[in-house]
Amino acid sequence: MADHADPGTSSRLSALEEIRATLGAGAALYVSTAQASAAAIADTAALIACAFREGRKLLLCGNGGSAADCQHMAAELVGRLTPETDRPGLPAIAITTDSSFLTAHANDRGFEGVFARQIQALGRTGDVLLAITTSGRSANVLRAIQEARRQGMSVVVLTGAGGPAAEVADVGITVPSTDTQLVQQVHVAVEHLICFLVERQLHPQD
Repeated sequence: MADHADPGTSSRLSALEEIRATLGAGAALYVSTAQASAAAIADTAALIACAFREGRKLLLCGNGGSAADCQHMAAELVGRLTPETDRPGLPAIAITTDSSFLTAHANDRGFEGVFARQIQALGRTGDVLLAITTSGRSANVLRAIQEARRQGMSVVVLTGAGGPAAEVADVGITVPSTDTQLVQQVHVAVEHLICFLVERQLHPQD
């Protein structure tokens, strides 16, 4: 009788190889991002902290997983990232959350202007836009950047490798990869770092 390998065992070994390869690639990308973008991350935190000190606000935009990141980051700033830090809420607004406006504007005027229109309404000179786009090419994010410039806002872009978005920002934080899922994983760590640094600059620990 032929000796057949257990298909379940083969499938498990394949899954283990994929897990190790993916997590290894992610770990390497954290290291390369730290080497390439540590200064930009520090500059972003300083820029946002300065805006908050001056009574300005942070607007955040992005699509899909990046939209979820915007909400997550705004929640950390309005709430708090570090439980030990007792501080007032910070004015951060994810302009990805108003489903009535987003669907109305997308239906009536097209999706490319859904963020720019809100920036026109809510943005003021001295505010900061944090735009998140893994590709660096999202049309509605690029239009948001243009509108933020018109409003006299500072612009930070968090992106992956390639695309023009980071090139038109005051500060560009680039994760050096085109693998969307890995870029998104590193983005979360970068976003937490920014929130942590902003908290520490505004409310230093004794």
